[in-house]
Amino acid sequence: MGVQLPPWVWVGAAALSCVAGMVNVVGYLGFEHQAITHLTGTATLLGSALADGDARDARRLLGVICAFVGGAMLSAMIIQDSTLRLGRRYGVVLALESALLFAAIPLFQQQRLAGALLAATACGLQNAMATTYSGALVRTTHVSGMFTDLGIGIGHALRGMPLARRRLMLSGLIVLSFFAGALIGSVAFRHWGYSALLVPALLTGLAGIGYAIYRQISIGRGKIGA
Repeated sequence: MGVQLPPWVWVGAAALSCVAGMVNVVGYLGFEHQAITHLTGTATLLGSALADGDARDARRLLGVICAFVGGAMLSAMIIQDSTLRLGRRYGVVLALESALLFAAIPLFQQQRLAGALLAATACGLQNAMATTYSGALVRTTHVSGMFTDLGIGIGHALRGMPLARRRLMLSGLIVLSFFAGALIGSVAFRHWGYSALLVPALLTGLAGIGYAIYRQISIGRGKIGA
């Protein structure tokens, strides 16, 4: 028992998770140990900063949260759908994510908060773009839910219950791809500094252009709706 996932879902999930891992590790290693791709730790630190009366940290952390949410809002306005499927304007979102990451590089190099805000906006865009496919959650900027799905699957298997193998394989793929991105990003940051973000920026930009071309060709052939 499990969801049927076409190849483009597997490839897209792996690539975007790898991108998120790279972006997150660059932000963490380079800018005040700031997580970029997810908000659990950021929200926790915000509560601590408010309790300590640290207005500077509180403003920074709240800014990152608002930037991520703003990116998700913008993605929803562009795609206008919560279900992952071909034909939507993912190319526009990917191109915008790429532009935000490119713009974040010089700001990060100047140690300006705006760099983290642009990167967080890019990750909010990405995470909202990939939401669900045939009942399977597709979250590419954080892996807590993926680890949860893996744990649930193992528990069901131990009880002899039906196992959603493809869903578990997707979760495992996202976890491994995020880890690989963090590893690659860490090595790249040690060699190139914030210029390491050129890698995910180029990847998302090329993916956006490629998808936009594919979408237009498919519309012309009548395979998908405009």
